[in-house]
Amino acid sequence: MGYFITGTDTGVGKTLISCALLHGFAAQGKRVIGMKPVAAGCDAYGQNDDVLQLRAASNVQHGIDTSGIEQINPYCFESAVAPHLAAQLAGFSIDFARIVAAYAELAAQADVVIVEGAGGLLVPLNAAQDSSDLMRELALPLILVVGMRLGCLNHALLTVEAITARGLVLAGWVANVLDDGMAMLDGNIAALRERIGAPLLGVVPYQLQPDARRTIECLQLEHLG
Repeated sequence: MGYFITGTDTGVGKTLISCALLHGFAAQGKRVIGMKPVAAGCDAYGQNDDVLQLRAASNVQHGIDTSGIEQINPYCFESAVAPHLAAQLAGFSIDFARIVAAYAELAAQADVVIVEGAGGLLVPLNAAQDSSDLMRELALPLILVVGMRLGCLNHALLTVEAITARGLVLAGWVANVLDDGMAMLDGNIAALRERIGAPLLGVVPYQLQPDARRTIECLQLEHLG
């Protein structure tokens, strides 16, 4: 079993929700592992923070050595820019076959694989394909993270429309509050619930210091079946 975590934009809490889901499924006694197929932006040691967080939240000890890291994170680029541009700067082209093979290796070792995407649904990954194409290749149901702030209604509903148009399956969505003072927060959430034909998995309140273990308490995994 696996889920692909996408978002209405970059910086909306995909890593937070991905790690929370890993903790939640692990608490059910499942073997879990997180995957970040494409990461852009590394520290001085060549490490990406999202990948490190996903590894820390996983209970399958795959990825301790270098070869394992390649399965968890097949593509990692230094520049913190759009993935296809980061790949170009590094002299690479992102090959989906490599990602699909890495996912298959992880799925053989875990009960649940949580795959975190880069950016939003239609972020280009190479000259001809975007993130939605990768989701189709992996054939995973999606969980959409909606960053609750001004403008989120349009972003969320456009994303859901694109998910439907591409024949992808939306398993659920999460309202992650990014603006502590957002006006009409409840009204915005209600508007999305009326218009998104997938269950709301939970509302994550604003967190000055986001914590995945605290976040899982806000999510209802039973809605995922």
